[in-house]
Amino acid sequence: MLFQLLTDHPEAALTIVQKTPHWVWGLLAALVLLGVSQLRTRRLAWRRAVAPAIGLALFSLFSLARDLSSSPWLAPGLLVWLAAVAVLMLLGTRSGPRPGTSHDPVTDRFVVPGSVMPLLTILAIFFLKYGIGVELAMQPTLRLEPAFALSMCAGYGALTGYFAARPFSLWQLAARRPDTPACA
Repeated sequence: MLFQLLTDHPEAALTIVQKTPHWVWGLLAALVLLGVSQLRTRRLAWRRAVAPAIGLALFSLFSLARDLSSSPWLAPGLLVWLAAVAVLMLLGTRSGPRPGTSHDPVTDRFVVPGSVMPLLTILAIFFLKYGIGVELAMQPTLRLEPAFALSMCAGYGALTGYFAARPFSLWQLAARRPDTPACA
């Protein structure tokens, strides 16, 4: 409905943005800063590498629980979310860490090359949540429709799993024996 509304009436975008609570724009700014920080090569501990993934997973779960709190699709949606997380984590870790990633076992720190993908994934999660919020504000009964509810959960889960694959790859790299080749 949102896509059709904006296609037929692009002027509605201004109304939607004006009715958005101010804190949402603060959250977007913080998320953009988090994503921008991942553009440069960094040396970091595994805990610091996993913190954004945990934060975005919690944001994803909170969004799912809030959006489906009054829906019979919450429990099945959680299962869909978990399945999507697992599948995307598996796919995201199959190739190992990105080229240029390394682990120093003495300091237990990683060198992680910068990438635009974390920023894009963070923005995708935010705009998925924003779009769903607008849709549900316009049509609250959408949360009762299985196709909407379960596809929303799959989207949140897929993006969460994709984002979580990076720190999981780092953990795999650190767990390798020193004589095992790291990454290409």
